[in-house]
Amino acid sequence: MKQKLIFACLAVLVVCSCDEVEDLLTFRINDKTSFRVESNASPIALPFEIPTPDVTSDSQQQYANNNTNASLVRDVKLEQLKLTITNPQTKTFSFLKSIRIYISSDQSNEIQLATAENIAADARTVELIPTKQKLDTYIKASSYNLRTEVTTDETLTEAVDIRADLKFLVTADTF
Repeated sequence: MKQKLIFACLAVLVVCSCDEVEDLLTFRINDKTSFRVESNASPIALPFEIPTPDVTSDSQQQYANNNTNASLVRDVKLEQLKLTITNPQTKTFSFLKSIRIYISSDQSNEIQLATAENIAADARTVELIPTKQKLDTYIKASSYNLRTEVTTDETLTEAVDIRADLKFLVTADTF
């Protein structure tokens, strides 16, 4: 009986220690980019693409700050993708019916990253729903590309500037 109690205590200690070690090896990488939806650029209710510049990630610096490097990264997931209208200051997402954002890199094919449907007309920020895709190869690259596809439900009379803030959850091994 005493041995079973000792074994149970050791098992709990090992499980708790593993969770703590996992937490120590998990960190976040924050990236951002901006894009513009031009006025009268789109047919209403039909999807169209918006040019989005390549995102140059500071992931290499983030790896170093967390005592690791790209070769030791073993899991990356998108934790959050938030869009914010930066100009004009009074504009809301009333023009936007849906949005899909895709990610690609020189080393990896394009996959869907996040999406949002039925966006509130009075919103100035929108949080997209991330996919559950593993993003290791994209975030290990020095840069990646985002392709944005939107469907509008009203005509834009002025261009709208949007900032995309991305938060990735990274799990890696240490040196």
